[in-house]
Amino acid sequence: GKTLCYTLPVVAAALTQRSKALYLFPTKALAQDQVAELLELNQAGGLGLRAATFDGDTPGDQRQAIRLGGDIVVTNPDMLHQGILPHHTKWAQFFENLRYVVIDEVHTYRGVFGSHLANVLRRLKRVCAFYGANPQFILCSATIGNPKAHAEALIERPVTAITESGAPAGEKHVLLWNPPVTNPDLGLRASARSQSTRIARMAIKAGLKTLVFAQSRTMVEVLTKYLKDVFDHDPRKPARIRAYRGGYLPTERRDAERAMRAGHIDGIVTTSALELGVDIGSLDVVVLNGYPGSIAATWQRFGRAGRRQQPSVGVLVASSDPLDQYIVRHPEFFSAAPPEHARIAPDQPVILLDHIRCAAFELPFRAGDTFGPVDPGVYLELLTEDGVLHREGERWDWIADSYPANAVSLRSVADGNFVVVDRTDGRQVIIAEVDFSSAPLMLYEGAIHMVQSTPYQVERLDWEGRKAYVTRTHVIDYTRLKVLERFDGVVAGTGGSHHGEVHVVRRVAGYKKIRYYTHENIGYGPVNLPDQEMHTTSVWWQLPPSVLEALFTSRQDALDGFLGAAHALHVVARIAVMAEAADLQKAVGSGDGAWCAHADARGRGQLRRAEGGALDPDEPDAFTPTVYLYDNYPGGVGLAEPLWQRQAELIARAITLVDACSCAAGCPACVGPVLPGEPTGRDTPKAHARRVLAALGAA
Repeated sequence: GKTLCYTLPVVAAALTQRSKALYLFPTKALAQDQVAELLELNQAGGLGLRAATFDGDTPGDQRQAIRLGGDIVVTNPDMLHQGILPHHTKWAQFFENLRYVVIDEVHTYRGVFGSHLANVLRRLKRVCAFYGANPQFILCSATIGNPKAHAEALIERPVTAITESGAPAGEKHVLLWNPPVTNPDLGLRASARSQSTRIARMAIKAGLKTLVFAQSRTMVEVLTKYLKDVFDHDPRKPARIRAYRGGYLPTERRDAERAMRAGHIDGIVTTSALELGVDIGSLDVVVLNGYPGSIAATWQRFGRAGRRQQPSVGVLVASSDPLDQYIVRHPEFFSAAPPEHARIAPDQPVILLDHIRCAAFELPFRAGDTFGPVDPGVYLELLTEDGVLHREGERWDWIADSYPANAVSLRSVADGNFVVVDRTDGRQVIIAEVDFSSAPLMLYEGAIHMVQSTPYQVERLDWEGRKAYVTRTHVIDYTRLKVLERFDGVVAGTGGSHHGEVHVVRRVAGYKKIRYYTHENIGYGPVNLPDQEMHTTSVWWQLPPSVLEALFTSRQDALDGFLGAAHALHVVARIAVMAEAADLQKAVGSGDGAWCAHADARGRGQLRRAEGGALDPDEPDAFTPTVYLYDNYPGGVGLAEPLWQRQAELIARAITLVDACSCAAGCPACVGPVLPGEPTGRDTPKAHARRVLAALGAA
């Protein structure tokens, strides 16, 4: 309900007095959410209100229109600091009519971030005074121990605190969950991760909308994968589980927010990114994978459920951390302890000097001017000695060529995010971003970086260019098969099907490190170990070169067809013998399998040599594409034999699977993932796969 408390007077003033308002939110997601609500209100009432987001994602051609015509401008402290105040002359019309400044989620502005914001607000009030404006500040906060004192410290003005909430709220149940003991002798407990997954799985299966909070981005990806393995294993159905965290691209975050609000998502796994008031629809259950570190943050996260008067459940799953164990063993502390106080130190000398430098760039200082309650004289003299200010009588003017706001980060000691560039299949696509301080821990060469639970391996880190180049990876980097002995063989259509013993060589891409007791995932690294080798049994299908030449215009198309056929055969084979994916593997090779590729989007369109290079389709060696389905255990586990006996049935089932799929070019449900921009008609991966299967199943 607090949004309406400031939205109604702001909208009324904008409509009746043509006044302006500035909204500040700590995150882009909150800003986008607020603008969406304003636009809905505007459309419903036919108000003619002009509200827009102004942040780093705002297109350049829209920025001038927002500066000149925006009634309500929604932004974040970073953009106010670096993009608005230094260019205030372009915002002259806006500042002249600025009446309200709304600062939401002020409990997040504590410590260094809050101290920086207090100085940004000093600069804002200084610019407003220059244009003759004296805006009223409206501040909103979640539950903290000192809301009035903290708000006054931020804006350095007296405030009136409204501490009683009239917002509707349903019955809330809170559970403190301690994982069961797995080793009584050592006092070891099951991991918080396993218990969080278990609770979330039960809640989602019961039809409850569930939000899971994790303490790290890596844990978000791990929890997302475990839940997706249960609820999103059928690629033909819309995803029910989504991850949401910092580092995702803006378009992906906006898409996730819309899906959440629309109720299309049953389970959300997030970091503190959704702790704040983003409207993500009606939730029933909140699961905390570990204690967040404060009583205030715990209640804030639990408060995300039950916002529409329905009952809700909050579950705190304790890890083996001593603090977590104390909380769960002393529930009276949790229920009786008051929320923590928020504290800032805006006059910290280093922070203060940075913002006085920025303020001097924006407007000259004159003798007697103050910066908040601080006399800036000693800082101005220091900047004059550094050669960035020039004193002329009682006035200090900026004379340096530099742009000071760019050198001051409100949130960290260094700025400049790293972008993650996916080079899988030769493309160059930005898939994520990582902040500067996290890059050494997450993007070192050889690291595994996960996005929406999909693993990517970092091949090269360009530190100066702030780029990390990655390729999509799996546990197995490549596989090489060689036929050792043919047990049997039959004619399959215009080709052949065989059953026999094969030699498999696999190479593992990397390892992951798990912390004792908490079972937390704390890193990955490359593996430099000998190749893994085994003898196992397999069933395989081939078409002779003369048939391939009649069916396909190029080897590339033939290979695509075999990759798609392998995917379809693997799907129906697992159903036929009730095999787990890990027990029955697939591969596509040339000839007797000297060169093999996994039949998925990563391998589509190329065969990989054992050394990692691509097989040139124009090389003069024998080109006989082969689909292999093999037991993924030394000596086999008895899957290849029944598949061989039902090989004709498998081909027929695979043809039915492809024909019944409604996709145009191919999809994970039939022939595997296809890349964007695939051709249509007879040249699609789906058409190529259908041609291969028809040739193998022809009478």
